[in-house]
Amino acid sequence: MMFFGLVSQAKPEPDAALSLDYREQSRIQVLLRRAMRRLWQHRKLALMLATGLCLSTYTQAKVLDPLLKLWQPYQTTLASVASEPVSDNDRTTERPQSHDESDFKNTDNINDEPSLYALLEAEFAADRSDIERGLSLYKQQAFKRDATAVFERALSLSLAYEAVDESLVFAKSWQDQNPDHVPAWFYVAHLALKAHDYALAGETLNRILRYDPRADLSEILIGIYPSTDEDRRELLAALQPIDSAQNASISVLKAGLLYQFDEPRAALIHIERALASQPDYVPYITLKADILRKIEPAQTVVNYVSQARLRNPDSKSLYLYEIRYLLDLKQSVSAWELLLAAHERFTEDPEITLLAALVSLDIQEYSSADQLLNTLAKSPTYLDQAYYYLGISAERQQRFEQAKSYLKSVIQEDLVLAARKKVVELELLDDNSEAAIATLRNLREDFEVFAPDTFVLQADILWQQGKADEALELLSRASRKHPNSEAILFARVQLLDDRNDYVVKRTLLNHLQNLNPDNLSYQLSYAQLLLANDRNSTQGLELAQTIIQIRYDDPRYDNELHLQALNVLASNALANDNFTQVIDYLQTPYEVLPTLRSGVLLLRAYQGLENNEKVAELLADLQQRFAFGQQNVNDRIQLY
Repeated sequence: MMFFGLVSQAKPEPDAALSLDYREQSRIQVLLRRAMRRLWQHRKLALMLATGLCLSTYTQAKVLDPLLKLWQPYQTTLASVASEPVSDNDRTTERPQSHDESDFKNTDNINDEPSLYALLEAEFAADRSDIERGLSLYKQQAFKRDATAVFERALSLSLAYEAVDESLVFAKSWQDQNPDHVPAWFYVAHLALKAHDYALAGETLNRILRYDPRADLSEILIGIYPSTDEDRRELLAALQPIDSAQNASISVLKAGLLYQFDEPRAALIHIERALASQPDYVPYITLKADILRKIEPAQTVVNYVSQARLRNPDSKSLYLYEIRYLLDLKQSVSAWELLLAAHERFTEDPEITLLAALVSLDIQEYSSADQLLNTLAKSPTYLDQAYYYLGISAERQQRFEQAKSYLKSVIQEDLVLAARKKVVELELLDDNSEAAIATLRNLREDFEVFAPDTFVLQADILWQQGKADEALELLSRASRKHPNSEAILFARVQLLDDRNDYVVKRTLLNHLQNLNPDNLSYQLSYAQLLLANDRNSTQGLELAQTIIQIRYDDPRYDNELHLQALNVLASNALANDNFTQVIDYLQTPYEVLPTLRSGVLLLRAYQGLENNEKVAELLADLQQRFAFGQQNVNDRIQLY
């Protein structure tokens, strides 16, 4: 079955050797006409000899490769034709007429075999990037007798250069004329799925399965999964009437769609049918596990995946699936133990090694983590990641100098900024702000791309030291160097006072929101500005409420931003003496993620309600959590 042998041809620049003079062109055309007469006389043709005699001087072999494939069935010679003299009556420079796309099927002699001359003309046109003419000629010839190879060549060009809808129209028209040509069913089914013509796709797939219930449809289904719910529903509706009990490909597709539409029990029926034919095929196993997670207890799912893994001990995917599911269940120790077993089996797999190290860090098995990370550091590809997490491990073990050494060794661009931020934090922990700023300057010199981030971080250090004016001056200079940096502009905004700098701050925030209307940090800062100047600002309240209403499973959700929005709303409620509302906003978040600002707002709310017991309890908790004036990161002005 020649289903996916449709490889588009290269498009080389025109070969100077093809620029024939008038006499040479005429002779070639005459020879080709004579070749065609002999073709019809002898029924078979050896194109290789003909083109080798007529064209080898003038073109590269790659132009003829598709033609040689098309004409392999023909095995006679044209040497005698080439030896005949060329008369004046044979000479002509007229080109065959092309047809519009709409009438490519209207051939006068549908019972004739394809024209060699037209195919040569089509291939040369395609080679010279005249795709429209090449396709037109190929499509015309495809509708002649015994032209399957021509059809496939035409379709390969169509797929490469035309919209999928156009390719589908051509393939469907050819299949209508050749209804018993089974490979064409596969072409049409695939193209119909890609074109979202699910009614035609369902009809064609049904025809295929009636012909062969166990037909391998995997290649048809590659790259066709719909991206919208509407398309998925249409596809499912088209597939439902199809009897797919014996066909794993369609059963799996149905199962996946039903799973996405939250019909796990119906999905389970179809995935079981697929597994009946391929019980150890890992993608089917993991899909069944996903379905079981919706309808069965967690331990049942773990047992199913574990048994499948034991039957397929060399399947890395099943190890990873079970490990990640255990992590989702917060069973970190079990996941870690399985990771160590996987590491023993896949000793040369850095992904397994890294994951085992990270889980070791998570459960505070630092000895295991360090051993795994040092193993990982032997791989140049993973060296920077190994250094980064060795630094994290050393930091958690309070070996701060060693942590800084590891983190300063990280130079991979997607990790270096995070690593240097950690170094800055460690320097500030030692109250060494000069070393922290020096770290930022070195990063700025070594990685210009991170210069805006380093200026913002440096301004944040100055602000924490009570040097707000210096921080603003630094950001102003940085803004002149990097006028398009939103990060620098937003950091400047954060340092402006909500009341004294109201006009300037509002102007800058409006500018930022115009640049990036979906940025929730800009929206929250604007809400805070409005509420600081008008306790009853409807717009400010709506903006902050919108942020706290974002669900945790929404890609826009950010836990830190959510807490900041709650603090803004609670501050406004406190200013309006709505003490109960403050408690409603902050009591649960404070219990989950306590911060100094949230605690102080709650304390003042309980004081307003004269709840002395809660005041004493909360005051003691704040003193214990935030002794020595320590401040949670969520309480700071977030310049970055």
